[in-house]
Amino acid sequence: MVLSGKRILLIISGGIAAYKSLDLIRRLRERGASVRPLMTTGAQEFVTPLAVGALAADHVFTDLFSRQDEQDVGHIRLARDCDLVLIAPATADLLAKMANGLADDLASTVLLATDRPVLAAPAMNPHMWAHPATKRNVETLRGDRIRFVGPMAGEMAESREAGVGRMAEPLEIVAAAEALLSDGPKPLAGRRAIVTSGPTHEPIDPVRYIANRSSGRQGHAIAAALATLGADVTLVSGPVSIPDPFGVKVVHVERADQMRDAVLAALPADVAVMVAAVADWRVASAADQKIKKHPGESIPTLALTENPDILKTVGHHTMRPKLVIGFAAETQDVENNARAKLDRKGADIIVANDVSPATGIMGGVRNRVKIVAHSGIEQWPDLAKEEVATRLAAMIAERLKL
Repeated sequence: MVLSGKRILLIISGGIAAYKSLDLIRRLRERGASVRPLMTTGAQEFVTPLAVGALAADHVFTDLFSRQDEQDVGHIRLARDCDLVLIAPATADLLAKMANGLADDLASTVLLATDRPVLAAPAMNPHMWAHPATKRNVETLRGDRIRFVGPMAGEMAESREAGVGRMAEPLEIVAAAEALLSDGPKPLAGRRAIVTSGPTHEPIDPVRYIANRSSGRQGHAIAAALATLGADVTLVSGPVSIPDPFGVKVVHVERADQMRDAVLAALPADVAVMVAAVADWRVASAADQKIKKHPGESIPTLALTENPDILKTVGHHTMRPKLVIGFAAETQDVENNARAKLDRKGADIIVANDVSPATGIMGGVRNRVKIVAHSGIEQWPDLAKEEVATRLAAMIAERLKL
């Protein structure tokens, strides 16, 4: 219970995602945290202080010039009397104020006055998130040690709008807060880790591509678990719709060759965990234009060529990490296929699982894995992917001590 007894100042700013703050308050409190809410004027247009205060069981702060709240310089008290300042949602407007040191309302004044960790969960239209001004502001804030969770890709509240800009889900924000406030042991402090995650997309033409059903949940969870134990983690991620894990350097790629190049650029490292479901083949020569279907013409033939084997490349590299872990997603003969990969790929451990459609593992939230090593095979029970990640990170920490 990392959040038990922690005091969180929750700043709710004015975006449609403010409705998620109600569930976020509940999730934080059920983990033992106390939540003190602060709402901007815009936030009050989406959710009411009455609802927020009822769920938080605390006074809701809204006004910089409140005679009652400011009689003891309340904004300074708010800025300091907490363990974490959490902004959810963090609008483009509030991020811009933070980046430029503005203090024209209660939220921006508190953020300028606080000396506590700040975690922001951005939420805005995809065009606003991608705007150069927002990008500059976010980079400035990262340099100021503001931490971010999200945003996610998906459908927006606006009709026919989609892209990166959705606020992270409440449980994802809670996980980021737990990681930031965790004061547990850091056995991987000073260690460098590389993790790959998600699928790769191998283009056929500008519209179509070869891919698989990997969601990236397992790889992202492993990267987050290693970071929680103190590792300096580089996550090389294929195209996914889940947010970047907290406290991790993320390199986004699309194709297998890009993923290989990013992994090699991240060497040297102490451990490499190759979780990504990399496409085995790609089209030998992708078309420059969309391949059109014409009545009466024969079906086009796609000539395939083999993609780089990233696990094998790392396992036999001159800068090979001390510990190399691969994943084997199989639909039959799981153990034998995993054993065969150990030597062929140059791995120390293969984490094997059955991803047959009936299991629901590929793209799902749970996993059942076997840890295959030269010393034997260990079967783990059916677990949430986050628990698989926690166990694997602990195992990595133990093996790196040897």
